[in-house]
Parts: sequence; structure tokens; C-alpha cells
Amino acid sequence: MIDLKNKTALVTGGTSGIGLGIAQALGQAGASVIVNGFGEEDQIASALASIGSSARHINADLRNHTEISKMISDAGDVDILINNAGIQHVARIEDFPQDKWNDVIAVNLSSAFHTTSAVLPGMQTRGFGRIINIASAHGHVASVEKAAYVAAKHGIVGLTKVTALENAKADITCNAICPGWVLTPLVQAQIDARAEQAGQTNEQATKALLAEKQPSLRFTTPEDIAGAVMFLLSPAAQNMTGSSMVLDGGWTAQ
Repeated sequence: MIDLKNKTALVTGGTSGIGLGIAQALGQAGASVIVNGFGEEDQIASALASIGSSARHINADLRNHTEISKMISDAGDVDILINNAGIQHVARIEDFPQDKWNDVIAVNLSSAFHTTSAVLPGMQTRGFGRIINIASAHGHVASVEKAAYVAAKHGIVGLTKVTALENAKADITCNAICPGWVLTPLVQAQIDARAEQAGQTNEQATKALLAEKQPSLRFTTPEDIAGAVMFLLSPAAQNMTGSSMVLDGGWTAQ
């Protein structure tokens, strides 16, 4: 376990799923953790309690640049930025609603640009920063009916590279983590819809989902991703920047 005392970390989408797993690992390492994310009041309180006594929640609609700017201002000096927030909508391109396209791109891609551009000046002044973007296997390969999500995740991988290059001479790194299927509420919703449409049990729909893409037939876990984050924050990764770590059970190796 690395020591992150005296470091402040901001995790978007940090109240559940992957983001919460990352936030919990950061809290265990001693960081002061700020999470952004939706949820009922009791759910958010429970998430904060699991992260640590100093954890804070800042509410902001990540589709709104003004709210993102206020969130970063309220967060103060951010040493570690985890861009994790994501939403999904599934439809063929010709049927994809314009508002859904705009929302997916805004939350999954544009918000990461806005948070990154807002925290970089402070990181540059202090001479330290770690930015980790949670992308996806869909940052490297495509799937049907996910035009906005795939476009956003490919964009996140590109944004990661540019951020890394522009800060390569400073002690500021930017890397992406690209998970395959992770059993989050977002993925569970897709499994539930699949089971209903195909007349399958939830277990059958889960197995079918994994078999299509992930040769390991196992979900990547939030703990796996949190472990990758902790590696990228460790001294061993101090010269690792602009990379994409793929945790996908062999999905993109095919």
C-alpha cells in the first residue's frame, strides 16, 4: 500500500461501482478523497463512510461546464484526478436520439476534458499530478449499437495521450485504464434488459454476455481496477504516461 497522506484525490462517478472501489482504495492509502456522483442521500452517506472520515461529496452535473468548474473550485488543490463517470445508451446509429448522444459524449468524454483542463494549472504550479482516465475495452474496439459510448471511450484514450505529451517533462502523468465487462449497476442494467428481451434467466444472460466478448468468462472487478490505479500512483509508474492499461480478460487480444 502506498502512502497518499497529504494528497487530495477527486473521483468522478465515485459513489458506486468502479468509482467507489477506487475511492475506497485511495482512502485506505491516506488520501483526502472527494467524490462526485449521483445517489440518494443515505447511499452517498454510506459511500463516504466506506471511503474514510475525511471523504467529501460534491454534487455537479457533469454535462454542465459551469457546474464542473464550480466542483473543481470547491475541491481545492487536486493532486490526483480520476475521471471515471460514465453513462450508456444503446441504439443503432440511425435510431440514436440526439439528446442521448449529447449526454453520453458530455459525461463520458467532455467532462474529462473540463476537469483535466481545470486541475492542470494547479498541478503544474505544485510540480506534481496524477490523472487517470477510466476508459474501456471500447476505447480500442467497437460493439454495435454503442456509437456514442465507443466514440467517447476512443476519445478518452486520445485525450490521455495528448495530456501525457503536453506534461511529459513535469512530474505529471496521465494514463488510461481500459476494463472489459465489470459488473457495475450500468452493466447489470444491460444484463437485465438482455434477459427480458431473450426470455432468459439473469444467470443465462450473464453467461451469454461474457461469452460474446471476454474469453476469461469472468468479470473484471472494481478491486482489480483500484489495484491498477494504485500501481499508477506508485513510484514504480513514475515514468509511465500516455498508456492504456487493459484489464479485459483477453477481449481485445482476439
